[in-house]
Amino acid sequence: MQNNLSFFFEPKSVAVIGASANPGKLSYGILKNLSQYGYQGKIFPINPKSAEIMGYPCYASINDVPADVDLAVIILPAEMILDVLRDCGAKGVKACIIISGGFKELGEEGQAREEQVKIAAREMGIRIIGPNCVGNVNIASGLNTTFIKGMPAKGGIAFVSQSGAVCGGVVDHILDEGIGFSHLISLGNEMDVTETDMLEYLANDPQTKVIAAYVESIRDGERFMQVASRVTRQKPIVLLKAGKSESGAKAVSSHTGSLAGSQTAYTTAFHQAGVIEVNSLRSLLQVAMAFDFQSLPENNQAVIFTNAGGPAALLSDSLDAHGFKLADLTEEVQQQLKTGLNPAAQTMNPIDMLGGASEEEYAFALRVAIEKSDAGTLLPVLVPQALVDPVAVAEAFIRETRQSHRTVIACMVGQHSIHEAKLLLHQNHIPVVDYPEDIGEILGAMLAYRLYKEQPGGRKETRSRVDKKKALGYFDRLDNKKFLGEAETRPLLDLYGIDTVAGMHTRDLSETRVAAEKLGYPIALKIVSNDILHKSDAGGIRLDIHDQAHLDSAYRSMLAEVKDKRPKAKLEGVLVEKMYVAGEEVIIGMKRDTNFGAMLMFGMGGIYVEAFHDISFRIAPLDDDEIQQMIRETVAGKILMGLRGTMYDVNAVANVIQAIGQMAIDFPHIQEIEINPLKVLPEGSGVVALDARMILS
Repeated sequence: MQNNLSFFFEPKSVAVIGASANPGKLSYGILKNLSQYGYQGKIFPINPKSAEIMGYPCYASINDVPADVDLAVIILPAEMILDVLRDCGAKGVKACIIISGGFKELGEEGQAREEQVKIAAREMGIRIIGPNCVGNVNIASGLNTTFIKGMPAKGGIAFVSQSGAVCGGVVDHILDEGIGFSHLISLGNEMDVTETDMLEYLANDPQTKVIAAYVESIRDGERFMQVASRVTRQKPIVLLKAGKSESGAKAVSSHTGSLAGSQTAYTTAFHQAGVIEVNSLRSLLQVAMAFDFQSLPENNQAVIFTNAGGPAALLSDSLDAHGFKLADLTEEVQQQLKTGLNPAAQTMNPIDMLGGASEEEYAFALRVAIEKSDAGTLLPVLVPQALVDPVAVAEAFIRETRQSHRTVIACMVGQHSIHEAKLLLHQNHIPVVDYPEDIGEILGAMLAYRLYKEQPGGRKETRSRVDKKKALGYFDRLDNKKFLGEAETRPLLDLYGIDTVAGMHTRDLSETRVAAEKLGYPIALKIVSNDILHKSDAGGIRLDIHDQAHLDSAYRSMLAEVKDKRPKAKLEGVLVEKMYVAGEEVIIGMKRDTNFGAMLMFGMGGIYVEAFHDISFRIAPLDDDEIQQMIRETVAGKILMGLRGTMYDVNAVANVIQAIGQMAIDFPHIQEIEINPLKVLPEGSGVVALDARMILS
């Protein structure tokens, strides 16, 4: 299978198989688009019922074309596609775009048909975009294989979408906005070419400055992360993921499993790979436009220039919510501003020049801020007024910021009065938004990307220090058990160097008394049962037992409560463990995502982990820097690092996270593993696993 995707975007010749002279047919629209935007290659309509369409000679079959064909665009009934594809293979076609629907989106029969086409394409070495797509556009060459109305302006945004309808809507939305694209790519069912393939191709495309993507699912999550991590070092990827609801998810049996849903895996993977995830189509376009038009903010300080207080207040709130702050303007700067503005103007930040502010006042205020302020971002805001010309104000924005290295985003609140001004600003690479509250998200995305690029690149593969034979022997002794409680999980933790609390497994009260004397009071009791994964929910834990009388009472009451709450559970005795009081409790877990692999979790531990949701996630393998960042993101991490005055052994916590990640890599049949709580002792004193559980496939 050839991997050169350039035939989809730079073909020397294109055949439209199923071309029609009927303006009511989609294939007519494809041929029309292909012919009217400057594409210089050869165009061959294929239709046995026509001799000529739109002035092009028409051929009965692709095999009748008297020249080589690089790209075939197929729009025929689904049941005809396989035979037509074989004709393309015989002709030596390098790539095909299958516009037609009728494949896996329709169910089992369509899935089987799609699989047949996929196998045939691989045998013939043909790359496929689609089926069930709207085609693709290369704005630079004028190639347009879609039936979408209109052609985007030339720019630096490559738009990749699994939905053809979203492609069409986006094009219609930006046609008169002055927002430019390099490519428009509809992938449809992704029978062959995927969004990950497109990322690889566009990474090296000189016309593309930023990749914007709409996805509903990602087929090979691990490859996506590898590719995206490389691409985001070169250019930003802004992504909108649809289908985030977890409402259909089945119940899972650990805290990690319940918190680490499939959407969490997507969000974690995007964050880790440097992908900027947004939550709306509007944000996708706005953020992509800002990356295309502007340089990244040098810092998180901004200056607002406005003729209205309300929008400035909304903008200020938006900045604060996304990690930005208003730059402090010195008394000297404020005095200088007063010399050129209305005497009643507010010269603090925001700089409120009042409703009648002219283009000269905007220009003056911008000039002073550029000369006297270190703020990395300039945010001019205009609410149209009867005496103010928006185009003249836009020209002032352009004139004063043209030579500046600052990030500039304009807000023009409205629509009817500002269209011409917006278009002018976009043509001069100043992004414009209609609503001031949108700006914080845009700048937050840009700053996050800057900080990501400043981090060391590359992923460090970890190596297991564990004796694999001993670990394999451990699994061999489990007799195909699926759910493992603490007693059966402890030996694996020990093999991976994770300290566990001193304890003994006992079968009756007499053995329990002996174990307590050997360990020394105070002790804890925990029920042992493969049928009970959450011991506290079943009443299967007793803590802080100080003497034998207390032990006897606790033992009997615990068994009675467990039998009452879990009457069908098979009880296998109790764990008698040394009681730890000092230290902080955290949770460390792993859930294997079917798409992205081993997803690690860290956060505040104990019985309230799901209530507080103080957690962070990463996908293994991780290097030391990623693990430390994972810890720092949580309140639990800040407590360990001295928030309450005591420093705890953060390095020991990091070692446990690394060990759990390596365990998941070494043994893919581990579906979930969780240590909760992990008791973290003061700095230099280590950690102790107080409870653990594991689920195997």
